[in-house]
Amino acid sequence: MKKLITLFLLVALVSACKTEEKKESKEETKTEVVKEPTYPKVLGEILEKHGGIEAWRKAKFLSYKVKGEEHTTDLHSRRAVVHGDKYSLGYDGKEVWLSQKDTIFKGNPEFYYNLYFYFYAMPFVLADDGIVYSDIDPIEFEGVKYPGVKISYKANVGVSPDDNYFIFYHPETKQMAWLGYTVTYFSKKPSDKFNIIRYNDWENVNGFLLPKTITWYKKNEQGIPTEPAGDPIEFSSALVSQAPLADNFFSKPAE
Repeated sequence: MKKLITLFLLVALVSACKTEEKKESKEETKTEVVKEPTYPKVLGEILEKHGGIEAWRKAKFLSYKVKGEEHTTDLHSRRAVVHGDKYSLGYDGKEVWLSQKDTIFKGNPEFYYNLYFYFYAMPFVLADDGIVYSDIDPIEFEGVKYPGVKISYKANVGVSPDDNYFIFYHPETKQMAWLGYTVTYFSKKPSDKFNIIRYNDWENVNGFLLPKTITWYKKNEQGIPTEPAGDPIEFSSALVSQAPLADNFFSKPAE
């Protein structure tokens, strides 16, 4: 009888050890793999200056007002809604929609619904997937040389994969200062012609340094900015939130 009891205890002990080994093995497999950034070190420094990419990726949506419209974008799915006085448009995750009265909206909804988002969410959108980075020559303005990074896209990324962006930053503070960009949506062809925007008016929005105004600039034959091309575009009522929005928030309103 004692031998049976001893044998039973021995079997139980071995079984418990195997169970513990399985638990430890499972716990080891749960070790989180840290994803290495695919962007240059200096872009990481720029992102950190503006609030940090990890904090940005935890946020759920971004909203702001510009030109009398209220823009809201889901930062993960990139669904979006733009509300004007007599029209609304947006992207519900499957298609771009437009709801309006008296055909007052004359633009292209597919081109417009995220146009200001890309300008406003700088520099964070420059850390999206499918981006290729390369060095470019600095630009000089008022005695300061601003180093830059060229951003291009892999084939079949977005509706305009041939677009290019050029971000220029202050050499000491690493704060974003200028944005050059090309537009290929309408031509569907690569272009060497680019526009340039000055970013020199910032505000803290829930811990992120985001633009309060942006100003398009004229440039000379060498592509160097010279003077404002018009009045600044102003943003207001900005919010970055970690609270998710309901799915139907981005749906086309019933007519």
